[in-house]
Amino acid sequence: MKLRPTVALGYSLAAATAVLSTAAWAQDTRAADASKAGAAAMSEQIEVVRVTAQKRQEDPNKVAMSISAISGESLQAQHVNDFTDLTRAIPNISFTAASGNGGAGPGTSNIEVRGISSAAGAATVGIYLGEVSLTVGNVYTMGTVEPKFFDIDRVEVLRGPQATLYGASSMGGTIKFVPNEPDLKEQEISTYVEGAKIKGGSESYSSNVVGNIPLIPNELALRIGVQAQRTGGFIDQVDTGGKVIATNINEVDDQELRMALKWKPSAALTVLPSLYYQRVDARDISAFNLELPAYQAQKQVREPSIDTLLTPNVTVNWDLGKADLLSSTSFFRRKFDRTQNGSAYNSYSLSTFLTSTEDGGTAPPELIDAIAGLPSAVYLNNKVRQLSQEFRLTSKPYDASVSPWTWIGGMYFSNQHTNINENDPIFGVNATFARFGFSSEDPNILPDARPGAFPNDNSFSGAFHYNEKQASVFGEANYHFTPTLHATVGARYLRGKSTLDQANGLYLAGAGNTSSVSLSSKAFTPKYAITWEAAPAHTVYATVAKGFRLGGSNVFVPPTTCGPDLEANGIDAGPETYSPDSLWSYELGSKSRFLNNRLSVNASAFYVKWKNIQQGVYLPTCAYTYNANAGDAVSKGFEFEIKGKPVAGLTLSATGGYVQAELSNDKGLENGIVGAVSGAQIQGVPKYNAAVNAIYNFAVFGDKSAFVMGGVQWVGPSKGSLNPEQTDYERPSYHTADLSAGIAFDHYKLSLFVKNALDNDTVIQRPQIASIVQGYRVAPRSIGLSLAAKF
Repeated sequence: MKLRPTVALGYSLAAATAVLSTAAWAQDTRAADASKAGAAAMSEQIEVVRVTAQKRQEDPNKVAMSISAISGESLQAQHVNDFTDLTRAIPNISFTAASGNGGAGPGTSNIEVRGISSAAGAATVGIYLGEVSLTVGNVYTMGTVEPKFFDIDRVEVLRGPQATLYGASSMGGTIKFVPNEPDLKEQEISTYVEGAKIKGGSESYSSNVVGNIPLIPNELALRIGVQAQRTGGFIDQVDTGGKVIATNINEVDDQELRMALKWKPSAALTVLPSLYYQRVDARDISAFNLELPAYQAQKQVREPSIDTLLTPNVTVNWDLGKADLLSSTSFFRRKFDRTQNGSAYNSYSLSTFLTSTEDGGTAPPELIDAIAGLPSAVYLNNKVRQLSQEFRLTSKPYDASVSPWTWIGGMYFSNQHTNINENDPIFGVNATFARFGFSSEDPNILPDARPGAFPNDNSFSGAFHYNEKQASVFGEANYHFTPTLHATVGARYLRGKSTLDQANGLYLAGAGNTSSVSLSSKAFTPKYAITWEAAPAHTVYATVAKGFRLGGSNVFVPPTTCGPDLEANGIDAGPETYSPDSLWSYELGSKSRFLNNRLSVNASAFYVKWKNIQQGVYLPTCAYTYNANAGDAVSKGFEFEIKGKPVAGLTLSATGGYVQAELSNDKGLENGIVGAVSGAQIQGVPKYNAAVNAIYNFAVFGDKSAFVMGGVQWVGPSKGSLNPEQTDYERPSYHTADLSAGIAFDHYKLSLFVKNALDNDTVIQRPQIASIVQGYRVAPRSIGLSLAAKF
């Protein structure tokens, strides 16, 4: 499997615009009761979004970890349709491209928390949709699953290792998308439409409808919703003469369907089957050529993709009296078909194997140039499917009159299959050889050529099947020394096995390979915490926790074509496997509310020691990669969230984070990773991010509720590569600003919004593929209008 030279975050950072505040912008959007909404917005207290970070619903201020919780109503109020903007609004979260995603697009990026960034191996952040784990590995053809913000009750961002309750790959943290559950009592239909125009680009729109229907009052209810969206494009494709041949090629369409049934046959038993379906259809990526006028791309092959996600789940909650039993049976399937433009490396790579007659070879220079200039595509067909089962037994909430103990225990099993099929045609390669009087099967003109080397012009064919099985037991116990002081001890024991079956061939695969490689891993991940409620509204805590990632198997690296690269790294062949990596995290934090909940201040500091990091090793001559364990790192920093209501109706907020994530030894350099030396900044991690926001709610026309809001977000500088010679090594800092205003009347809420109001066009990334330097910018300014209604 060939690596596509790493291109830093494409669509996710280029097309996304900044989300405004988190809870600072929370407001009641229930337009069916405008007066009630207005009263809530005018309240002097800050909204509190309860969370389930510890598998039970509770006040986030009582949880010993750094948490950001954003309500679904706030997300909709800010016109946010996906979660990439969280990297600007939530402290110490970042995105980067999965290893080797040449021209990264939708669905190919990875999310990191607190500088735990690795574009190779297993994921570093757990992703959950309700009770369904959507965590997938950093296979180079795919990135993190990106659920849309549709019919969401809230999003919870849990910073720091969450291995005890959420398992492997939650090293940096966990992100939970919590959907709305059916309401057994009230019937409701809500609709939302939004339209916007991007400066110099095409139109964006979003429309959805969600219905909640009690079928049997207080016993059975159905919730069903559908959504369709388009994200406007702003990149034009041009030919070699600069003529525009296609406009707005980076448009993205998506559709969603969500269904959930809630059955409560008795007060003690609740059954909740649900299904979520999502399809994301991207016409192309958001990269442009830096040497061309702004927002123009010159390419021989377009790079579309279709990414579909299906997640059925059945959750059963049973109140046993002294404890609650939960069973979650989940399945998810992701099918991701995409095309990459391989012209810059497949065709060029093939041309390098030809020896010019000017150098004593047999290939005329004209043939070499013609081969190098041929268009080539990389067709990637990816499919992931996973079946998982979790059982949890949870004690009742703490009651001093009953017991000083609270606890949770459970078991988790999963079986994930990932299939990848790749084909890399170089269009016209056989005809080009023939045009110059040669054969592509002649070893005299093309070393190691064999009959059938390029069937139907295909230069590489690969089939890869990954299978990852996990089984674990976990538990946490809390002992309350007093009602305000308690200690937590938790642990998870996990066993996993990964297997890779692979078969590849044709000319660029060297001699080809058919093989099977397996690796077993196990881990014990403890957690220790102490929490002190110094006052009813003030909590301080300290946490020590271990994070863990499973090891895995490498794709075959052909020694015939990659020999010089492997020799340069001091090895004869690519390693068959790479080992697990792990970290220890140390955190101190405080969560306080003042002035009768008119001011909240949350702050935390952390220190992380990361050992045996999984990293990709790129072989530049043959364009292959393998994963290796490349040294250790330290990540340290802090984050804060401040929200206040100085007067009724006015909410102000400021959030920010700082992280210093650096390698702590030179082992990566010893494994062939250029620039992986002690003190090198881990790639893809901004030094800081911050946001300030304000919203003012007021009454107009007597009892109508209106608002105005605005916010500015800053993202600090980062490194796009460990190698200082790469064009993307230095990524600049940048900022965005957003504005919005609206009014609620009767059943409706109308708002006008502007994203990237200052039209910031900073080139935030400069990745290079072969000799082509690409660029990414934040999407240009867009102006839109939305209408929400509830009946």
